[in-house]
Amino acid sequence: MSTLENVAVSKKSNVYFDGKCVSHSLTLADGSKKSVGVIFPSSLTFNTGAPEVMEIVGGKCRVRLAGATEWNEYTGGQQFSVGANSAFDIETLELVDYVCHFG
Repeated sequence: MSTLENVAVSKKSNVYFDGKCVSHSLTLADGSKKSVGVIFPSSLTFNTGAPEVMEIVGGKCRVRLAGATEWNEYTGGQQFSVGANSAFDIETLELVDYVCHFG
């Protein structure tokens, strides 16, 4: 799906890693939470509190989940899951647009 319908959007952006990742928080009509953002070309480590599904909307990246030794590549239209209280390394090979689905 290319759009999210019936959402409340936080007007203030979330800026992480000195501006390498910028997102906006969304709340859907059913109360579920998401963030929509962009990661500029970089190598970063994200920590999770809740389980997450990272939907790659556009771009190309490599991801290594906590405890893994292998990297997996993802492009637009693909997604990966991360457990609660975990982490993942991401290397964006080009600008990455994403939707993070929480819970």
